[in-house]
Amino acid sequence: MQQFEIFVFIICLAALFSYINHRFIKWPPTVGIMVLSLVTSSLLLVTAHLLPKLSEDLIHIVTSIDFHNLLMNGMLSFLLFAGSMHIDANSLQKQRLPILSLATFGVVISTFLIGTLLYFLLAAFHLDVAYIYCLLFAALISPTDPIAVLAILKKAGIKKSLEIKIAGESLFNDGVAVVVFITILEVAQTGFDKLSAVDIALLFMREAGGGLLYGLLLGYMGYFALKSIDKYEVEVLITIAIVMGGYLLADKLHISGPLAMVVAGIVIGNKGRESGISDITQQYLNKFWELIDEILNALLFMLLGFEMLVLKINSTIMIIGVISVAIVLFARWMSVAIPVIILRRKIDFEKNAIAILTWGGLRGGLSVALALSLPVEMHRDLFVTITYMVVIFSIIVQGLTIGKLYKKLSTK
Repeated sequence: MQQFEIFVFIICLAALFSYINHRFIKWPPTVGIMVLSLVTSSLLLVTAHLLPKLSEDLIHIVTSIDFHNLLMNGMLSFLLFAGSMHIDANSLQKQRLPILSLATFGVVISTFLIGTLLYFLLAAFHLDVAYIYCLLFAALISPTDPIAVLAILKKAGIKKSLEIKIAGESLFNDGVAVVVFITILEVAQTGFDKLSAVDIALLFMREAGGGLLYGLLLGYMGYFALKSIDKYEVEVLITIAIVMGGYLLADKLHISGPLAMVVAGIVIGNKGRESGISDITQQYLNKFWELIDEILNALLFMLLGFEMLVLKINSTIMIIGVISVAIVLFARWMSVAIPVIILRRKIDFEKNAIAILTWGGLRGGLSVALALSLPVEMHRDLFVTITYMVVIFSIIVQGLTIGKLYKKLSTK
């Protein structure tokens, strides 16, 4: 198949799955689409001997897609910008301490806890994996994805303060986790003996600090450009250019593109609502980016489901994956509980905030993309499989039960 034919096939399949889910299953779109693609993948694997041509063609399509490049250099910038545009800066300001604590200290706690426990788990199965590689896996599995869980919790009547904590933490911890991942990967490739603590700290600060400052610059440049004209077609095009051109330049400058997109989206979304952008332009911008968000998430979660076609799983890896799910959940609980318990001396947290933030910490496509970016010699196949199992569990099991859990805990 040619690239255009593959693209057409993916769009058509995503539309079909979206229709089936909305018409019959009525689950949250991301969960429903992913389950349908998983079921399709399973059926193809089971009936491969009956329909070998169809199975081979679909496997060829999946393997021909560079999932890491597609998400990291294509989808992620749009998804983060679209998500952050709707974040209320005033609410974010009020919740800045818990959000920043969860997105920074929480990610660090999760990374070291998962990395350490996984290292001993793999050693118990006589798998010789260096500790630094276990930390790499921990960094890539730590970021959370709020897409499915927020839609469910809104229907369950979630408090606005808890909603902003979940959304804000997820947007920022995506960027922070990527920076942590890049930093650890640099250490793994260069070696501890060739990098000092100062070198590692400077690398982290360049990526994170540079991304935040660059995002502010992009956001205000975009805002002043939008403010200077009143033609929604041009203004929508300007925001697209900010996302695509800004993310590309961030990569060339070796600073965090994800963090830049989050900050730029918050600035443009909030400054536009306050002043400078007409109501008609505001409506078109909001609708355009909501649509982009929905379409890309449908494609992303469908592709996640089809990744099962190319995984190689044996009984040992299956057991390790199941135990890893428990490890990731435990680490998520610890990475939420420690900051919350410390901050409760100064800040009032919602009832059962630890339980909701823990169970609502879904993993998504970013984790899979980062796992796929690992070099083969860093046990990529092993970590991709474990990552996939954690992501599947979190999206399907946690995603479908978080609403019921919130309602149950809220009535106590």
